[in-house]
Amino acid sequence: MSVDYLKKILTAKVYDVAVETPLEVVPTLSARIGNRVLLKREDQQPIFSFKLRGAYNKMAHLSSAERSRGVIAASAGNHAQGVALAAQVLGCAATIVMPVTTPAIKVQAVQARGARVVLQGDTYNDAYTRAVELARRGSAAFIHPYDDPDVIAGQGTIGMEILRQQQGPIDAIFVAVGGGGLISGIASYVKRVRPEIRIVGVEPVDSAAMSESLKAGRRVRLANVGLFADGVAVKQVGKETFRICRELVDEMVQVDTDAICAAIKDAFEDTRSILEPAGALAIAGVKAYVERHRVHGKTYVAIACGANMNFDRLRFVAERAELGEEREAIFAVTIPERPGSFREFCALLGKRSITEFNYRYADSRIAHIFVGVEVSDRHETAELLRAMHKRRIEAYDLSDNEMAKLHVRHLVGGHAPAPEHEILYRFEFPERPGALMQFLNSMSRGWNISLFHYRNHGADYGRVLVGMQVPPRDHEDFRRFLQRLGYRYFDESANPAYRMFLGR
Repeated sequence: MSVDYLKKILTAKVYDVAVETPLEVVPTLSARIGNRVLLKREDQQPIFSFKLRGAYNKMAHLSSAERSRGVIAASAGNHAQGVALAAQVLGCAATIVMPVTTPAIKVQAVQARGARVVLQGDTYNDAYTRAVELARRGSAAFIHPYDDPDVIAGQGTIGMEILRQQQGPIDAIFVAVGGGGLISGIASYVKRVRPEIRIVGVEPVDSAAMSESLKAGRRVRLANVGLFADGVAVKQVGKETFRICRELVDEMVQVDTDAICAAIKDAFEDTRSILEPAGALAIAGVKAYVERHRVHGKTYVAIACGANMNFDRLRFVAERAELGEEREAIFAVTIPERPGSFREFCALLGKRSITEFNYRYADSRIAHIFVGVEVSDRHETAELLRAMHKRRIEAYDLSDNEMAKLHVRHLVGGHAPAPEHEILYRFEFPERPGALMQFLNSMSRGWNISLFHYRNHGADYGRVLVGMQVPPRDHEDFRRFLQRLGYRYFDESANPAYRMFLGR
């Protein structure tokens, strides 16, 4: 039986807890990209996220008897707070299963609303499995974060507010996509009332479950998801949300981590508010869409869907925002080890500001330089690279090299004297006690660690670069070790940044 979402959204019960958030023009960003951009400020909700709309609507539609038995949910953050607040207002017990990796600030925020927290596993999927199991064993109602008609209808009230607040032209509405509840709700309302408005979903390139599913014509389950925009880190979209998106979503856009960081900065410059990565996703999507379609003079709405940002993560965001804005280029450059060559290289850079400079004597013939340079855009980066090649200077553009940006820039210091059989891997570790020890215990005692770099980025997952001396005869054992370990990994042994600055 099909659901009448227009009716469900018009009769949704959200305003006992939610507020009608402002729809504001962001002048600086609008002027820069040549299009009028309006932000729907869901970061101004009582829990700093839109999630309370769907959670409350679902719980308000439960019978008194169902509410008396309590509710249960799985979440690493915003949905957990929405369910906890709704339970507090409706006077029912709530249990929230959260991953062990959830930062303490989020656990405390949920507990402060009176909910019971159960910590389970490293990922949302682990927590979800446990929550479903607890719901089956007991009699509590399970509150799904996105794949439920009442939750979808609750989020759809955002679309209703947008059309009431902006009765003039809207060319497209950009929405962050994780499991698909938010975009399904907004699209269900907007496409019934003003079908000419385009609905554009935005996902991180490394968590594009909806994009892959729409392309395949079926729900695709991702083997791994990126963890920076943790609010949308979903391996598989919902059944109902996929059905709606197939019918109503016009286009999907994917953006990388640097673009998300740049969008957080854009929002801050116009509003002085700090969005979480998932909260800034739609802004990054507007910018990518404008660049892709070369459009001017249009009116776009972006949903600023959350601001539950860990303070420790700001250091990483600030570092990567310049790259995301394409205002910093990173190069690995080889110059002759002779008097005057360093000065000649600096003269080639001209009056450009140098953001970072790392140099290490390599041998009597050559020197390797790791340099960051302020540029206006990627075209200037390409011109600078061509100018270096014209002067017969060996140079690589590392602006999109994840290993270089995360690790090498903090490690430049010379080659190891003799790391025989060294291979280099980048891992993502769950940020919890014992994760490093689990890694070390899983290794063969015969493999020596020849390089190790870890830096806390304030995220739920740490990033680690590891060099290991693994003889060729052990390569099959090493592959089995990677499978047994279960962490996300990337082979960086052939990365030019490694060869120039760290390898032999």
